[in-house]
Parts: sequence; C-alpha cells; structure tokens
Amino acid sequence: MKKQACILLFIFAYTGLYAQDIAFKGQINSWFTINHVSDFKIRGGLRYIPSLTIGKQTKKIKYDTEISLNVYGTLDYDDREFDADGKLKPYRLWIRMSSEQFELRAGLQKINFGSASMLRPLMWFDRIDPRDPLQLTDGVYAALGRYYFLNNANIWLWCLYGNENIKGWEITPSNKKRPEYGGRLQIPALKGEMALSFHNRQVDYSKSLIDTTMTDLENSNENRLGFDGRWDIGVGLWFETMVLHQDIPAKYNPWQHQVNLGIDYTFGIGNGLNVINELLWASASENIFQPGDNIWFSALALRYPVGLLDNVTGIIYYDWTNEGLYRFVSWQRQYDNISLYLMLFWNPDEFNIYGNMEGTELFTGKGIQFMFVYNH
Repeated sequence: MKKQACILLFIFAYTGLYAQDIAFKGQINSWFTINHVSDFKIRGGLRYIPSLTIGKQTKKIKYDTEISLNVYGTLDYDDREFDADGKLKPYRLWIRMSSEQFELRAGLQKINFGSASMLRPLMWFDRIDPRDPLQLTDGVYAALGRYYFLNNANIWLWCLYGNENIKGWEITPSNKKRPEYGGRLQIPALKGEMALSFHNRQVDYSKSLIDTTMTDLENSNENRLGFDGRWDIGVGLWFETMVLHQDIPAKYNPWQHQVNLGIDYTFGIGNGLNVINELLWASASENIFQPGDNIWFSALALRYPVGLLDNVTGIIYYDWTNEGLYRFVSWQRQYDNISLYLMLFWNPDEFNIYGNMEGTELFTGKGIQFMFVYNH
C-alpha cells in the first residue's frame, strides 16, 4: 500500500495547485450466474467503481488526474457450501500532463494497443475479455509518454514498476523490483496504419502458474516484439503478430509466437449486422524458426442493434487443436443510466483460452448470467 499512498499524496498536492474542474461519477453493477460443470454452481456479486476526476486547462497545457476504486463482494454456492469474498483495491490512480500533440501519464493506468479485437497477441498489459460487456480490466503501475506527429504517426514510450501480478497473456509474473520498459511506433500506411512494439521485463519464475518445475529457475530476461497493421478498404482488414523470447533452457520452449488475422464488415441487413472474424495461431518452441507446440483458435462475433434500446451479440470461439467449441450470446437493453444484460453460454468444462484471467470460471460449462448496471 506504500506506493498507492505515495501516489495519492502527490495527487493531492498536485490538485491543490491545479484543481479547476472536478467531477465525480461511478458505476454500480450486480450479477447473478448459474452454470453447470460437474454440478451446479451459483454466484452472485455486487461491484461499485467510484471515480473522481480533477483537471485544469491552461493556454497550452492540460493537467488532469483520475482516482477510482474497485469495491466488490461475491457469494458462491458450490457443492452444498457457501463461500463469501470481497475486496477493495485501487482501480485507476494516475496524473497526466497533455497538449494537442503530447501526453505524459503516470500512476495506475490502463495501457492497451493493437489492431485485433478478440484474439489479441498484443494484449500485453490489459486483460479485457471480449465477452465482458463492461470491458473491465486492472491497470498497471507505469509512466507512459506519447507524442503525436502532424502526419498521424505517433510514438509511445513506457516504463512499468512494482507490478507483481500477471497481466495480459502472462503465466509468470514480473520481478516487481526491476523496471519493465518498452515502446511503440505507429505510422500511416496507405489507407491504414502499421506499428512496431517492443517490451522488456525480468520474469519471476518462482511464481510460475503453469509449470512447477520452473520455480527453481532464476529470474531471467524476456523480450517481446510486436508488429501489427490495420486497413479499411470497404471491409476492415488487420493482422497482429508477436514474438517472445526468454533466457531459459531450451527444454522449456523459450520462444513463443502468435499471429492474428482478422476481418470485419457491416452488412446492410435490417439495422446493420456487424460481423468480425479472427484466426489466431500460437506456438512455443525451442528455436525461433522451429515448429513447436501449436494451437489454433478462431473467433466469430456478430452484433445486431434490434432497436433503439436493444442490442444482441453472439461470439463463437473454436479451438481447432483440442476441438473445443465456445458459445456466448448476450442481449442488452439500454436506458439513460441503466443497462440490463442477459447472457447465455455453452462452453467446455475447462478453458484453453483466457484461462489465466480472473472470472473466466463463470463461463465454464453451460449456464446463464444476468447483469444490472447503473451509471451515475
């Protein structure tokens, strides 16, 4: 809690000098889920995310900050037993200085980028599940600078520190006492854009989630290189790739590769049917050019606005390697400040995708979820 206290102290001193515009808002959501795997499981939950934003605009520079919390409690019923849990933690805690072409932000924040929307090789720092209608994700403690050129090119530089939890696709957390660093260069390319991303961190193998034999390894260096592009030529087309290398023995498959290809189009059917299709290939191997352990996933999303208040979304994942089919359908009704969701799912009993994310166990097996959301 020391780092949160230091950030808050700095923010309060900062706002005392620069406070001009103050706004308070929040989101309350509750959910109730019933799913069947080997037996029936029931889970209910209540979450509140209050958010305070403070800002000041000068002639050329804007100063602003966000302070928000994630307060939630859950009650589970499984195998004739009840289990209650709850937590209060910071959700966003950052300060920012920005102009028309420049931004510098520091603190607990969300960092995400890339061209893909569902099966994302560049999901390095956020953990957004496409099936989550609220798109919630924990932030990372980081300093992020971005500069926007007049030709729409932009460059990002970041430094992360003090993050001990896994993020993105990670199954092994970082050494929280050693800074992580990286950057991204994005440039216009014909009718779209292309980008090159890089990230370096030190891995803490003593906390590996997948292979207990790796806990004996010393902390080691990891480099990631990402390349992505997106174009709109009547249909949306994109690709997103990632190559990762860790300094570990060859028997642990130090090389990882991910490639995503995607397309989307809105058909002129009724109110407009939007279709998104993505294909993901992922591999782990001993050498960079050696075919190793491969997995293929495809995803198909269909979104249709039924009327002014209602939207229907369907998402299908297929695991070609393990022949697993994941099905998800969501209906949403939107009022001024209230959203209602009814979600149906029919999935394998164990997840081979997004399996390292908190909350994915809610969508295992067959089941139904109802969600109520109020924004003030």
